[in-house]
Amino acid sequence: MTLAIRPLITSFFYVLFIVAGLSIPLPAASQEIDPKLSSDRCLRCHGRSNFTREGPDGAERNLSVSADDFHGSVHGDRECVECHQDIVKTPHRKGIDRKVGCVQCHLDEWEQVQTGDAGQAYGSLENVVDHIESYMNSAHARPRLDDQSRTNATCHDCHGSHYIQPLDREGRSDNYMSMSQVCGECHSKVLTLYQDSVHGKEVAKGNQSAAVCSDCHTRHGVDTPGTDDERVRVTESCGNCHQDSLKTYLGTYHGKITRLGYGETAKCYDCHGAHEIQRVEDPVSKMHVDNRLETCQTCHEGASAGFVTFQPHGDAHDRENFPEMWFAQTFMIGLLLGTFAFFWLHSALWFYREWKDRKEGKNRPHVLTEALPEGKTHFRRFNRWWRAAHLTGALSIMTLTLTGITVLYAESFWAPTIMRLLGGPDTAGYIHRVGAIGFMGVFFIHLIYFAIRIGKNWRTFDWFGPTSLVPSWQDLKDATAMFRWFFGLAPRPDLDRFTYWEKFDYWAPFWGMTIIGISGLVMWFPIKFASFLPGWAFNVAQIVHGEEAFLAAVFLFTVHFFNNHFRPDKFPQDTTMFTGRVPLEIYKHEHRREYERLLASGELEKYLVDAPTEPQAKSASLLGASLITFGLFLLTLVITGFLGL
Repeated sequence: MTLAIRPLITSFFYVLFIVAGLSIPLPAASQEIDPKLSSDRCLRCHGRSNFTREGPDGAERNLSVSADDFHGSVHGDRECVECHQDIVKTPHRKGIDRKVGCVQCHLDEWEQVQTGDAGQAYGSLENVVDHIESYMNSAHARPRLDDQSRTNATCHDCHGSHYIQPLDREGRSDNYMSMSQVCGECHSKVLTLYQDSVHGKEVAKGNQSAAVCSDCHTRHGVDTPGTDDERVRVTESCGNCHQDSLKTYLGTYHGKITRLGYGETAKCYDCHGAHEIQRVEDPVSKMHVDNRLETCQTCHEGASAGFVTFQPHGDAHDRENFPEMWFAQTFMIGLLLGTFAFFWLHSALWFYREWKDRKEGKNRPHVLTEALPEGKTHFRRFNRWWRAAHLTGALSIMTLTLTGITVLYAESFWAPTIMRLLGGPDTAGYIHRVGAIGFMGVFFIHLIYFAIRIGKNWRTFDWFGPTSLVPSWQDLKDATAMFRWFFGLAPRPDLDRFTYWEKFDYWAPFWGMTIIGISGLVMWFPIKFASFLPGWAFNVAQIVHGEEAFLAAVFLFTVHFFNNHFRPDKFPQDTTMFTGRVPLEIYKHEHRREYERLLASGELEKYLVDAPTEPQAKSASLLGASLITFGLFLLTLVITGFLGL
């Protein structure tokens, strides 16, 4: 019987001992420390100068701790064993695990602060917790390549172990100025470069405004410099000291791509150097006039002397130092204001007059359809080639607008998303150039078409006749008559085949193609153009390219859309350019002068066609609505980008 119950009795006492053992309190920040384990007790040995012991590698290690410095540190009121929790008695055994976990202790205390158990004494721990999160995602918290059991850097590698000072301590300035030495313990080669740089030399002089490691790399969120995020963030850090330079840099293509979050374009340190940066006038600087070409050729292979005269920090508002840029921007702003002032006023007055005429019941002229050939109720205005050219041009312009404004307004809230959808800067650049080729193709093919047509009939071609697209004095008279009608001073004028606003729509791309086309080619092939153009030409090209693109986009999606779709007589859309046909009654109303001329000459009938079939009409309406909707979407992006939203 005794033998039978012995295992039960033994198990009972095992359980009793385990429960009793778990109930024994361990040393913790919130519990009273055994006086035998107090810091004063530890400092009896460690407080002595030159207190050394042999380390695991056999070398002597200095284990001295200054009592005064420790008690004056941020942890001065804590006990040693709160961090060194593996020490349970003194004197302690040799070969103990000296690893100290800073993270968990601070997280535990922050939890007590949140629950109200720690009072207000540890309110600053919120910053520490934020630092912990940054650190845990940093390169320092990752395993070392040569020893996976260790991290690249621990808290005490940077902050030290026993003498961490509070925020209001005067000595923190000394810590700040010595930061490069701390980082150099691991990054010795970088430290050598830094000490010889303009930043390092200023720090050595005691200039507390000079950049130290953390000003560029941050204190806790350090990452490897090869990532896009880190390249962009370091570039933004440069602007903390060099605000004006960063502002002008962000106005360049390099800067705009950086602002979108991509690291593939040149950053500050690519041109000026990173840890070895020197003043521009220093002969060893990468940006010194004698070294600049070699620096640019690092990315732009084949760059010439003219290429390096481009001003990456040019300011169009600085007339004295950058007169070419100032003049180009001033001219383009004047062009924008003049164009929009006239045509937006024109649109507003036109809307008011058509709305008022409709309200007063002034209908369009009536056409006696019974006198027309059977079923021929529409006028053929555009053949299939004109319609194809218009559609190709519209799609090309919208493609150019989408890809262009995403870079132009890189700071807008929507720009990074659009750029990601486009596949990144490289892909967006290819799409932009495809759009440019499509638009140029339509433009030059149409020129060839007209050249051939005029060449065949050059003897009889009436350059300023009623069917010509060439502006004439009659257009000025028509515009004057329209304004008189707008103000109720005269009836609506009779207009010919091509109205003055249609001629403007036709000729505007000649100006736009010249300005946008040439400037675009200059930026597309900078190496070629730099062989004979001065550097400021690239600065000017960037200005006029963006400003003219803005003018074209806003004009098309406001004035052009209004003239053809949004005025009362046209709303919600006019599908003439998609079907090629317009109801004869509408054509007579819009182009009465040509209508009467064709009627009088007996030529009207050859222009008369059937109405579009139902599938044709629906397809045209769907296509038109899609283009208009997308155009208005692009207009919204342009406006929000312009307003800095």
